[in-house]
Amino acid sequence: MAGMGTRDIKRKIKSVNNTRQITKAMELVSTAKLKRAKDRMNLTRPYFETVLDAVHSIIESEKSLKHDFVTKREVRHTLYIVITGDRGLCGGYNINAMKAVVNDIKDKEHSLIIAIGRKAGSYFRSNGFNVYESFEGISEKPEFTEAQAIGNLALTLYKQEKVDEIKFVYSKFISTISQEPEILKLLPVESRESEEVEEDDGSDYEFITYEPSPEEVLSFIIPKYVSSTIYGGLIESAAAEQAARRVAMESASNNAEELIDDLTLSFNQARQAAITQEITEIVGGAEALK
Repeated sequence: MAGMGTRDIKRKIKSVNNTRQITKAMELVSTAKLKRAKDRMNLTRPYFETVLDAVHSIIESEKSLKHDFVTKREVRHTLYIVITGDRGLCGGYNINAMKAVVNDIKDKEHSLIIAIGRKAGSYFRSNGFNVYESFEGISEKPEFTEAQAIGNLALTLYKQEKVDEIKFVYSKFISTISQEPEILKLLPVESRESEEVEEDDGSDYEFITYEPSPEEVLSFIIPKYVSSTIYGGLIESAAAEQAARRVAMESASNNAEELIDDLTLSFNQARQAAITQEITEIVGGAEALK
């Protein structure tokens, strides 16, 4: 604060205080939005987990299963569905998701991107990536119909063999202060690897028959699995975004308060120095008149 007069310091204090009021208001708004987003996340998570379990149970029970959505292909083109926010001021939320995609991509020319959120679309276009489609205005309050539209677009690209695998990148909500980017392979669907195989006599084994056939059941359920997984990721990312923004705004408010304290101290010191200077000049003038 060296060289600043009391008037400049007062102006600076007022400016920082105005900024603190804005960040505090944004913190409160994010806290309210976070609660709603967490409630939606807790309601939707059981649904897409159930659909995922149903898909995996069919794949694992039918060893001779042949289906376009399950059979592995030679990977020449990969589709990435990436979720970020439409706005910033949320710490590393946006950049962490985009970094995860960049680190996973081996060849720009053979990668397509469906960007969800203005930040992702802007970043990947400006850096020379192939953005096939972008969706804006849905990241904070997603609807299932929007997830269906994104899922149908991805499935169309996969059926037309324009892409050979689909990866979904979203932000996993761990806690209010912790969010991590997650890369989930949507297609082809892979069976879950059993970490531990338990031996039994087969008495608990259930024989399941799928009508009209396992392939027909998969053709019906996998589009729902893709849409519900994307929707679940959108909901979870929305909660992660609000949590990241709340933490960022809380940190900004605390920093502003510390800066105001430092400026106030500097203001008092500058005012005391000015008063001391005036007293010295008065005493000096009085001495000169004697």
